Amino acid sequence: MGTDRLDEVLDATYDCLTRYGVRRTTMDDIATAMGVSRSAVYQYVRSKDDAFRRLAGRLHEQALGRARRAAADTGATYRDRVRGVLAAKLDLVLELSGDSPHAAELLDDKARLFGGICTAFTSDLHALLTGLFAEAGTVAGIEPADAATLCIAQVMGLEHSQDARRLLPLASDALVTAVLGVPL
Repeated sequence: MGTDRLDEVLDATYDCLTRYGVRRTTMDDIATAMGVSRSAVYQYVRSKDDAFRRLAGRLHEQALGRARRAAADTGATYRDRVRGVLAAKLDLVLELSGDSPHAAELLDDKARLFGGICTAFTSDLHALLTGLFAEAGTVAGIEPADAATLCIAQVMGLEHSQDARRLLPLASDALVTAVLGVPL
């Protein structure tokens, strides 16, 4: 299967998602957006559901890649590394929500099509954060996994703020300072 052509299918799927949403998008819509026949689309995806699952997987994997790079950046402070992980999640949500109210459907962890992808993404972020906090050493009484849970909850709360990108550094710095016991 040609990856470039699959990427074109997923790009067309995203275009349709932003216009119509998951339920109203058809394989014909995806084919039209690509300028090909419906049978050509079926060479790369089995169904509309498969196209949306792959699209959600691609977007979450790209965000997870950004989070992994941030976590692995040993030249940065722990505060910046944690913020980078959280920014990857926040940016995914804000970009999808900003493109269309329909695009946010790809973030629904209870959705039949991509709930597992969303849940796995959050679990992977939690594992990255837990590793960072274990490596840095948290203050007495705060377990690294608990610190990671607090960070995830914090960024999820910011997802609904009008000023989320501006507030993320302030919020993450405050939390990391408290958890690691280091001054700003």
